[in-house]
Amino acid sequence: MFRFLLLCFALAVTPVQFERVLLPFTLENSPTPEKYLPETMPGGVAVFDFDHDGRPDLFFANGAALPSFEKTNPKYWNRLLRNEGGGRFTDVTDKAGLRGEGYSIGAAAADFDNDGFPDLFVAGVNGNHLYRNRGDGTFEDVTAHAGLQSGVWSVAAGWFDFDRDGHLDLFVVNYLQWSATSSPVCKDPGQKLRVYCHPRNFKGLANSLYRNRGDGTFEDVSAKSGIAAAIGKGMSLAIADYDGDGFPDVFVTNDTQPNFLFHNNRHGGFTEVALAAGVALTDDGKPVSAMGVEFRDLDNDGLPDLVFTALTGETFPFFHNTGKGQFRDASFPSGLAKLSAKLSGWGIALADFDNDGWKDIFTANSHVTDNIEQFSGDRYRQANTVFLNSGGGKFEAGPVFEDDLHAHRGAAVADFDGDGRLDVVVTALGTPAELWLNHTPSAGHWLEVVLQGKSSGNRDGLGATVRIGNQVVQNYSAAGYASSALTPIHFGLGNVTSVPLLEITWPDGHQQTLRNVPADRKVNVKELE
Repeated sequence: MFRFLLLCFALAVTPVQFERVLLPFTLENSPTPEKYLPETMPGGVAVFDFDHDGRPDLFFANGAALPSFEKTNPKYWNRLLRNEGGGRFTDVTDKAGLRGEGYSIGAAAADFDNDGFPDLFVAGVNGNHLYRNRGDGTFEDVTAHAGLQSGVWSVAAGWFDFDRDGHLDLFVVNYLQWSATSSPVCKDPGQKLRVYCHPRNFKGLANSLYRNRGDGTFEDVSAKSGIAAAIGKGMSLAIADYDGDGFPDVFVTNDTQPNFLFHNNRHGGFTEVALAAGVALTDDGKPVSAMGVEFRDLDNDGLPDLVFTALTGETFPFFHNTGKGQFRDASFPSGLAKLSAKLSGWGIALADFDNDGWKDIFTANSHVTDNIEQFSGDRYRQANTVFLNSGGGKFEAGPVFEDDLHAHRGAAVADFDGDGRLDVVVTALGTPAELWLNHTPSAGHWLEVVLQGKSSGNRDGLGATVRIGNQVVQNYSAAGYASSALTPIHFGLGNVTSVPLLEITWPDGHQQTLRNVPADRKVNVKELE
């Protein structure tokens, strides 16, 4: 691994500092002269503690040879990296049995069988896989037994208990009807260069919803639930109970089409309400190339807001949750539109990097088209960015990673080195994955909450809500673009050294409280049986 310290500056000096560590994994997208569309898409990463040693580990979804879509060489294996501490990782892929198959895009981690060990779902082109964690450092492919075979192009997935029966269900985001044998030849506006085709050249797909029966198998309820009625071109998803009715809802970003917001009707079904809620389109009434998305409270009013990445000129939209099931486009009032106007983004993470009590924004950036600079003023390889939350959901330019110009894709956040400051892992096409260790010297105090659900139900506590003062976090593992972060819930506390009241509302609605919790530590909270 290679390391260097990057002191991050924007228009003015900021106190946020990161050190880059290059990880022992290179994302292989297998670029070809034919410009097969999947080449632009891989890069999902899952953060989860697969071996229960208290340190977050890393799983990377990887590509395959094209057009065979086979992992013909070890460079195409998916990768599992065990966290050894101090920013050091060991490749344990082969031992774990996670080489994978096909052209993988995204990953989602959660304990689907409630045995206490986190499992892994991998989404890909015409083939998805579910890996059960045996608890001994190895995984078993249980896709066929679980009933999760797929023949369509999936990009991302998220775990949640939509019917609140104690078993985690699976939502899978599907993209386009595409094949290597029938893909058209697309060229730049001057008709000189071959480029990746625009999504308008292909029909979209319905997303998929699988209900966990609790016996290791799943029922496809896509049609019965109403999910399959909406045809889109899905890129990623975020899950939250946005209207406070106690049932989780799902937001899906669509590529150049209106986004979807699936409202949980509490009776096993969903209604698509994005247009009525104000999140299908930005204020100009045009769909954007929506990519990675996060559903978290940015202004500390207790309501989860939506932020997602898009391409140059489209800005990164920010929809503020105004309550009663409604949102308003706050991209310009928040300052985010101006800050992101010249960027093309993929991964996104909302996290409090300086522990001041306000969630900041990290974006993993790059254009889609690798030869865009030959016929446009846009830039292909771009730096990652951080936008600092100055309070109330207003953003300022933060760290600029100008020495790190790459084709970035997925991103996820966790405290990888255990120092109480949130770090970021980022993937990039054709180059080693990056771990950005947070060394901010003036960071505030912090608290991490580890939820342990009942032994008879949702062991990860996904869907629980944790409140400290005016900070409210809903616990879900879907993250950014095609990624996942099954990690402790992190709170920045500023100068607060003890938390007077920590409130937890578990997925079934019952509450627990902890009082006078000291800061700067990890707290394990077990749900009462």
